[in-house]
Parts: sequence; C-alpha cells; structure tokens
Amino acid sequence: MEKFIHGKYSDFVDWQDTDGNVINASDGGIIFVEGKYYWYGQAMRNKGFGLKGTGGQVTDVGVNMYSSPDLLNWKYEGVALAVENDVQSPLCPPLRFERPKIIYNDKTGKYVMWFHYIKAPGDHSFGEGGGEAGIAIADKVTGPYKFLYTLRPIDNEGVVRDCTLYKDSDGSAYFIYDRDETFDVPTRCIHIVKLTDDYLLPSDEYKRIAPCFRREAPAVIFRDGYYYMITSDMTAWEANKAKYFRAKSLLGEWEDMGDPYANDSEGNSFMSQTTYAFRIEGTDSFIHMAEKHNKENFLHCSYIWLPIDFVGDGRLSISYREEWSL
Repeated sequence: MEKFIHGKYSDFVDWQDTDGNVINASDGGIIFVEGKYYWYGQAMRNKGFGLKGTGGQVTDVGVNMYSSPDLLNWKYEGVALAVENDVQSPLCPPLRFERPKIIYNDKTGKYVMWFHYIKAPGDHSFGEGGGEAGIAIADKVTGPYKFLYTLRPIDNEGVVRDCTLYKDSDGSAYFIYDRDETFDVPTRCIHIVKLTDDYLLPSDEYKRIAPCFRREAPAVIFRDGYYYMITSDMTAWEANKAKYFRAKSLLGEWEDMGDPYANDSEGNSFMSQTTYAFRIEGTDSFIHMAEKHNKENFLHCSYIWLPIDFVGDGRLSISYREEWSL
C-alpha cells in the first residue's frame, strides 16, 4: 500500500498486511518504538453482531499487533495479549479487550496496556466484569503482555466503557474513559484519571469533564498549548456526529468546539467512529484514526486515517479524502 485508500463514504475497504491478510486490529492505537510504528487492536471474529458470545464484536484471539516503518506497509507481529482457554480464567473467551492502548513507562522499563474489559460472553452489564479497566504489562512492545487485573477507577459505581490512554510530556499518564454510573438517571460522562507513577493503578486525582456529557470514544493530542479531545456520541455501533473539545490542562476546564469534520455533509463522521490520534514521528503533523464498523462482518471493518489540519485560533479540522499520501 503506497497511500491510504478509503473509497467513498459507503465503501468498506479491506486493508491488508504484508502477507496479504486482512489487518484485524479493531479500535486500537499506535506506539512508536525504535524506528517503527506498532499498530495494535482487538482481533474481531469473521461474523456479524450477536449477543451472548455469538457475535463478531467479541474476540476469541486477543489483541493483535502489526509493525511498519512507514505507516503504510504493515507486518503481522502476532498476538500481543492472548485469551486463555480455561473456564476459570478471566481471559476465557469469548470476551472483549476493547480499545486497547499502550504506553511506555520510562521509570520501570515496562510497556503498559489498558483496555475496556468485558468478561465472557462479552456482553455489557453493570455487574462485575461487565465493564472494567483491564491492565497488562510487557518487557517488549510486541509482548507477550501479562494480564494483571481489572478495576474501576474512582469507585465501583462507575462502570468503564470506551477508553484511551495519554502520556504527557512530563511522563505522567492518564486514563480517559466514559464513566457509566449505576443510577436511575444515567449520568455518563468522560472522566480523566491520573495514573500512579508505574501506570498500573489510578491515583485519586481525576476530573469529570462536564461538557463531555454522554460522549465516548475519546482520542487526545496536544499541540501549541492546547489539549484536544475528539469524541463520538452514543449510538452503539451506529455512526454519529463527532465533537471535539480543548483545554489548557488535562485536569482543567474543557471547551466544546463543535464538529471537527469539515465536509461531513451527512453528520455521521464519515460513517465512522474515532479510535486514536497520534503525531507522525519527527514532524508537527497528526493523523486521526477512525473505524467504520461493519455490523454484518466485523472482520471487514474499514479503517479511515486522515490528516488533522490546524486552522488557526486553536481550532482543528478533518476533511474526508478517498485517498491520500503522507
């Protein structure tokens, strides 16, 4: 692949690895290590949507990983975090390792992965295992990652839904997630929680981002004095209109900046949902990763990677392109 190919809004375009197989890395992220980019995500089944462990939205493999020197040609590196076929194990499939994110801890020398964990059979609930943060560590970026435990930051009343990780320039790390509270009137809202120095636990420092009420799928970047967070609405697997927010401090006050998509005439984020956003190494350019969910066959979801344009006055913009080159 010499350029990013997306096709029209309605197209589902398979991206292939260097062996010619469909890249299977749903709702994942990117980390740059020693001259290579590593792309990882949950391995989806070759099935459509279904409940009680029957659907393609759950995994019976784990978190896949790929590597690339140029962001275009991806080599399959194997399963970074694997399921365990033991009914007594919390990793017994079918389950979900949704939205895994990896950051490196300079102090401990460990790669740390956080993800949205849902135990077998992989259906959301408010009960134990129905929406937690899962944590795993590894000595190498490719793993294997050792699963440690699951938890709910802040308190057990807040179920974990869509999430991401952010490592700041001072080395501190933050878990950013859609907190779903078990009250009669849902109060879902994105929260930002500072992690302990080893990145393995939440600290007691956190912020409820009030303007991000009923938002999910957060992705965070920093540029020229502003943190930006791109999010989606809550319509399950159906695409919806995006919003982005900005702040001078992660635990400060966030401002609603509206829809980041410049030519989203249908108001559905180009039929996709935000997955991650990252800086191209050695540049001041950023890529926004999104995924077009194929509810008929989750193995054949489409990836949409687009450049982020900064248009002055602390604003950003993302325009759809059927294809583009770095």
